[in-house]
Amino acid sequence: MRQQLEEIRKNAEAALKATNSLEELDAARVKYLGKKGELTAVLKQMGGLSAEERPIIGQVANDVREYIQNELDERISELKAAQQEAKLLTETIDVTLPGEPCEVGNRHPLSIVLDEVKEIFQGMGFDIISGPEVELDYYNFEALNIPKDHPARDTQDTFYITDNILLRTQTSPCQIRAMEERKPPLRVISPGRVYRSDAVDATHSPLFHQIEGLVVDEGITMSDLKGTLDTLAKKLYGPETKTRFRPHHFPFTEPSCEVDVSCFKCGGVGCSMCKGEGWVEILGAGMVHPKVLKNGGIDPEKYSGFAFGLGLERLVMFRFGLDDMRMLYENDVRFLEQF
Repeated sequence: MRQQLEEIRKNAEAALKATNSLEELDAARVKYLGKKGELTAVLKQMGGLSAEERPIIGQVANDVREYIQNELDERISELKAAQQEAKLLTETIDVTLPGEPCEVGNRHPLSIVLDEVKEIFQGMGFDIISGPEVELDYYNFEALNIPKDHPARDTQDTFYITDNILLRTQTSPCQIRAMEERKPPLRVISPGRVYRSDAVDATHSPLFHQIEGLVVDEGITMSDLKGTLDTLAKKLYGPETKTRFRPHHFPFTEPSCEVDVSCFKCGGVGCSMCKGEGWVEILGAGMVHPKVLKNGGIDPEKYSGFAFGLGLERLVMFRFGLDDMRMLYENDVRFLEQF
């Protein structure tokens, strides 16, 4: 049996050296060390040996197994190294060849105008804040002086998750959160996505963007609001731009107003963009209602403030002469690469 084991060792050594691939190597492993291999077949005969011979032959068998396994591991390393070398030779790279051009994207028109608006307000000392898009009914409506039975809710129909949790219809809830978290003087804007259950058409979308502004301090008046919005309009549309304030009603401001700017396309003469009126509406604003100040934890006897809400899509459409809001969301590269 010792002679058989030595013969297996010699045959295995020769077979392993003759292999030229990992597949052949695995076949040799199975032949000599597998469950039905030659070494296993010899070991099954050990039951017929005497008690004195059994440990001696067992030691020889272990030595042969260890030798074959070491030769096998060494040959695997050699073949893998040879494969890697061959692969590197076939995959050489000519670094002198010109590279393929890489397309560089542009900023989205919404981002372009939003960045400009942020820069304008930061230049006036405003901080930029944000709030949750999934909002509590209290912050979205009740704290803004819109109780559950108020008709203003009809125009802001939204997507409800529960009776008290909804997708916000405006960025105005950030007013209350800012007043709760900070003390006057406050000067903040809050841009972000808002949601209403509107049908999609050229001027409506169930998702759009709003920029809420809030200023609270001692002695704030309507003239401060007008000066701020005049500055915004002139920075956005040119130094000759004029603003017009029209009385309006919002539950969370008193007095309230709609704000128009002189048409930046025709200069106020009248054209298709302004529908011949010479003015274009861009936002709503007003002095913060005393009840809203109270809900934010601020004493309305000591402090006053103003707030305004800008529709970002409206600013973008006016800025670039677009007549269909859907173009901003369709991701048509032919449209977007113009910016």
